[in-house]
Amino acid sequence: MARVLLITGASSGIGAATARAAAAAGWQVALMARSGDKLAALAAEPVFDGAALVLPADVADYAATRDAVAQTVARFGALDAVFANAGRGVSTPGTEQGDPQEWRAVVDANIMGVLHTAHAALPALRESRGHMVLTGSAAGRRHISGSVYGATKWFVHGYAGNLSEEMRAWGGRCTVIAPGMVDTPFFDSAKPDALRAEAVARAVLFALDQDLGTEMREIFLTPTR
Repeated sequence: MARVLLITGASSGIGAATARAAAAAGWQVALMARSGDKLAALAAEPVFDGAALVLPADVADYAATRDAVAQTVARFGALDAVFANAGRGVSTPGTEQGDPQEWRAVVDANIMGVLHTAHAALPALRESRGHMVLTGSAAGRRHISGSVYGATKWFVHGYAGNLSEEMRAWGGRCTVIAPGMVDTPFFDSAKPDALRAEAVARAVLFALDQDLGTEMREIFLTPTR
């Protein structure tokens, strides 16, 4: 029976690349993001064979996130893994020159969104002895001058370890994927020397494909150029 993967932030970039790779590897996929139009276009790609579940929802909205998990379980009968990938950055970096309103949106997506996703999904993952994968960042492994975005990724890295300890009590696993700069629509201009989203997707599937007796807690990716 095909395993079931729910991906947040699935409409583009790392999320979309992971969805394509997972579908090609035989996973049933549920695609969650704020943009319903982009999700519908992605789900129409041949690799999904018309079977992807489209879930327009914002991880900052707990009720919508909980409903997306419930729809996934209702559609596929189980939930084996969740890739909590949704997140956002800031347009004005630093603290003194930063925008507190923008910080709120970043915290809601990058911190509360991860917490909402985990809280909503853990009961189903407990049933399947499932796997949580979180998108961290190289920015969450080093200090960057005044970076509020980086601080939210420090949270993700710390929380991933704590969640792993919680999940291991019932045989579950948690992995944080920490890429350096990735050439995705996250940035306003192309980053030709950055990682490709497909490389990050392969890392996600590599973690998910480990045998049940192995937990890969972190994968750190950097571009060679």
